[in-house]
Amino acid sequence: MEYNKLVRDKIPEIIKKSNLKPVTHKAGKKEFEQKLIEKLAEEIEEFKRNSSVEELADLLEIIYAICDLKGIDKRKIELIRQKKANEKGAFKKKTILERTDG
Repeated sequence: MEYNKLVRDKIPEIIKKSNLKPVTHKAGKKEFEQKLIEKLAEEIEEFKRNSSVEELADLLEIIYAICDLKGIDKRKIELIRQKKANEKGAFKKKTILERTDG
């Protein structure tokens, strides 16, 4: 079966335990970034189908991997999130903007 997708680090070992032979390669920086973005989109779709805490954890793992790749401190992301929430609000009021009138 063909996959050509980014998998978690222990997946090849798990596959071997099923008496299958995983064929893998280590991605370079550019391919890794592309595959992370593809994985992010895949996990968003999974979350849309099954909005579980496990799917949220998968999304967070990918976001952390993107931070590591880009050299972004995860605490910095949280500070930026807090700043934006303070300046523009969060989503707690559940406001839907329907339109703006003249």
